[in-house]
Amino acid sequence: MSDHVLKQYCPRIDFDSYEDFMENFTIEVPPAFNFGFDVVDEWAAYDSNKRALVWCNDAGEEKIFTFKDISLLSNKAANAFAKMGISKGDIVMCILRRRWEYWVVATALCKLGATIIPASLQLTKKDVVYRANSAGVKAIVCVDDDYVCTQVEEALPESPTVKDVIVVAGSREGWKRFDDIIEGESDEFARPSGDAGVTSQDIMLIYFTSGTTGNPKAVEHNFAHPLGHIITAKYWQQVQEDKLHMSVTDSGWAKFGWGKIYGQWIAGATIFAYDMEKFVPTKLLQKMQDYKLTTFCAPPTMYRFMLQEDVASYDLSSIENFATAGEPLNAEVTLQWEKITGKKIREGFGQSEGPVLLATFPWIEPRPGSMGKPSPLLNISLLDDEGNAVEEGEEGAICVTRLREAYPPGLFVGYFGDEDLTKEAVGGDYYNLHDMAWRDSDGYCFFVGRNDDVIKCSGYRIGPFEVESALIEHPAVVECAVTAAPDPIRGKVVKASVILAAGYEPSDELVKELQDHVKHTTAPYKYPRIVEFVEDLPKTIGGKIKRKQIRNSDGIED
Repeated sequence: MSDHVLKQYCPRIDFDSYEDFMENFTIEVPPAFNFGFDVVDEWAAYDSNKRALVWCNDAGEEKIFTFKDISLLSNKAANAFAKMGISKGDIVMCILRRRWEYWVVATALCKLGATIIPASLQLTKKDVVYRANSAGVKAIVCVDDDYVCTQVEEALPESPTVKDVIVVAGSREGWKRFDDIIEGESDEFARPSGDAGVTSQDIMLIYFTSGTTGNPKAVEHNFAHPLGHIITAKYWQQVQEDKLHMSVTDSGWAKFGWGKIYGQWIAGATIFAYDMEKFVPTKLLQKMQDYKLTTFCAPPTMYRFMLQEDVASYDLSSIENFATAGEPLNAEVTLQWEKITGKKIREGFGQSEGPVLLATFPWIEPRPGSMGKPSPLLNISLLDDEGNAVEEGEEGAICVTRLREAYPPGLFVGYFGDEDLTKEAVGGDYYNLHDMAWRDSDGYCFFVGRNDDVIKCSGYRIGPFEVESALIEHPAVVECAVTAAPDPIRGKVVKASVILAAGYEPSDELVKELQDHVKHTTAPYKYPRIVEFVEDLPKTIGGKIKRKQIRNSDGIED
């Protein structure tokens, strides 16, 4: 394997131990890094036949693209966008699901120095208006989906900065067709220089957070951001050059940047993209088998639902590394997965604001229930309310520290249009994620919950994740959310909202059985005094459970 691109930014890529990795891993950020030219075009020039993307969908279509293909197509798109007046600093929103065109459009916009807002098909008119006006969006590129295109059309009269709407994989009245605008364009595009060229500090990406606590925040990442995902792809997901890697995520989520483009292409891996209309566990398992993937990453929820199927009947032996992120992984899930596949799931932890922050790296044996250990360069510490490091076994807030000494590549640089919030978040010595965790004597970190989600009951602090993990161990539970509920005597008690597995029906007897199960699995005082059986759980666009919404519906105001 060449590691041709990777070696340009990492003086050393092989390590003997986790300690060696932490001490000696570095990323050299050039003054004017541009992912489009310095990764995509660099691989295309190095090996014109090197595969970049294998794409398929539920309609039976399949397309395979080399880096040369992506390079030439993105040049045509860059020329087309430039004719529309899009240039350095302009903001373009992309709502493209998992369409192959996303990789072309994203690369083209990088080359132009434009800023991309990846967005989900679940956006409503209100969401589109909010993003367009708060960021000054100049153009929207959207897949031909009737729901989301309608939302965009209804938003346009209230979104005066939007000058163009472009539709992909179809046609729509009043929209420019992506295929039409790139047809006839030159497949050469010179790297902009001078004021038109980008620096590594210019803004490349804006992720709008899920907005579980009010309006979404606009998370800014600069052009150095892809380099931070070398840690994510090479050392956590363990992608391999020229081998197929799949991360299950929509292009509107930050996890797409984590798992389907940046670190993976820097490491020379081939991305496998399945543009599924809807998540069907058996269809996903079939793709994993048929395409003989080498590495795979999906949210815990997907592993849980796949485990409801006959996983053992699928040949997943080609997959050398399973990974997960997005929500904490319950220990029971990884134990079941290992029993069937013979391989553990390596957990990673982070958020839209950065690359993977803690993970189960190659030299670390996965420990069920643990997120793993801190990533290099980010100086992760668990701190108390006064900013002091906590002792082993004590809960602390996960923080990225020593920001004034060396700002790590990949970490967000602020919140768009909000200087006060930016200064509060990253203007000091450390960035506090407000996620609580504790560390054992071996350095493994264990997630407790969002600071707001921790339940204070009868003098105890109860982390919802521990109770959820206990419940997930019971065969009747597919998914659950643990929150605080009001109680006239105790003030607050633990409540569990539970989705039942097939073959189970709600009953008082099952409530008692689940409560007793928790009492015997964790400390008895943590058991849910209220168990509510539900058909689904409220979730963010990114798939995270909205515990705040459940609390509020029960009469608890944060």
